[in-house]
Amino acid sequence: MLQVGPQHTAGSTSGGMTRRALLSTGMTLAATAGVSFLGGRAPAFAQTRTLHVLEWSSFIPAANTVRDQQGEEFGKQAGVKVTIEHINANDLPARATAAIEGRKGPDILQLLNNYPHLYAGGLDDHGALAAEVGGDKLYAFAVDAVKVDGVMRGMPYFFGGGANTYRKDIFKKAGIDKLPDTWEEHLAAGKKLKKLGMPIGQTLGHTFGDAPGFAYPLLWSFGGMEVDERGKVAINSKETLAAAEFLKEFWFAACDEGGLAWDDSSNNRAFLAETIGCTLNGASIYFVARYTPEKAPKGIADTIGHFLLPKGPAGRFHTLGTFSHCIASYSENKDVARDYIKFCHQKDVYDKFFTANKGYINGAVPEWQQHPMWEADPAVTVFREIPKYGRNAGYKGPYNRQAAEVWAKYIIVDLFAKVVKGDPPKSAIAWAEQELKNVYERH
Repeated sequence: MLQVGPQHTAGSTSGGMTRRALLSTGMTLAATAGVSFLGGRAPAFAQTRTLHVLEWSSFIPAANTVRDQQGEEFGKQAGVKVTIEHINANDLPARATAAIEGRKGPDILQLLNNYPHLYAGGLDDHGALAAEVGGDKLYAFAVDAVKVDGVMRGMPYFFGGGANTYRKDIFKKAGIDKLPDTWEEHLAAGKKLKKLGMPIGQTLGHTFGDAPGFAYPLLWSFGGMEVDERGKVAINSKETLAAAEFLKEFWFAACDEGGLAWDDSSNNRAFLAETIGCTLNGASIYFVARYTPEKAPKGIADTIGHFLLPKGPAGRFHTLGTFSHCIASYSENKDVARDYIKFCHQKDVYDKFFTANKGYINGAVPEWQQHPMWEADPAVTVFREIPKYGRNAGYKGPYNRQAAEVWAKYIIVDLFAKVVKGDPPKSAIAWAEQELKNVYERH
């Protein structure tokens, strides 16, 4: 039975060597390297001796380095050549679509959120694999991201979430005596920041993390939702209207109005250029300042702190961006792909990746929230709290293919962007209602 997380919602080879001899040799090599593969056996020996993994290019360079090193380590032990290709996360859906439709491409695709629901027909069944790597301990929301019609179409690897990154010294200079806990307090603080010339920086563009990571929690915190528990479109409500009306005031009174055109890196650059005093982000801005000080204003790392998204009348919410490894059904290297994923989830291997991120990610199982890394740097400890407030896209409805499509089309983001651009809130909501019906009611 799946552990419910805080969402409240589980022959011979071409070289002439016999398989028995090959496995024996593989286990000897693994033992020599000091790595024990799950189940006490060496990884499968792929006939093509290659494995191509497509992943995002993390905002944490050290995490990319560790992934490359681990790919090389696995390759040596498995007798295969591993290629880990890192690309911009915004480009992953297009690459996945081309690969699955053309039935040619990477053996393992890293998919965000519940995109496995969009590509389910082109992904392998990961049920047995998940059982081997402790899938019964996964957060329920991570399972929901990959489980399609009862079949695991991927293996959750980690998830991320944002918090407000802010300048302690700027808040003090602006006369902000306490961190905002509600949206009204955030608005009041933002007004002071903007008057000082250091506004809140926020994107409402078509970019994978920061825009939906702001728009969805804002909607939910006022009690709005795209669909209800039955999956019926419910966006046209007084709660959504309240969120839209608040956003219009918040945007012009507190925010850098150029944020409409930003992507997920724009606010990072603006913060380090000292043109904004607060922004929703992962811990990557802080890490640049702390660990590559030559790329940031002198001493800025010591001024950076983080706090959770504000709460509204319906509570406090955060989005949860699950990243999953998904074996493509067209892959000719499924055995070695499965062994590679098992390798990635070995505790000692995962620990190196997890600690390299220094708080930028959360582990796919709750035990990683107790890791001592979270206490090593108080500046990032708050990110450990995100699962408590996390919800999946489509809340309060199911996290299904339609919810993935709505996210991919940025319908909720565009609802708020339209309001900022001058559309009457009721008009923007009516537009969103029709767009949502086009998704949820066309089947």
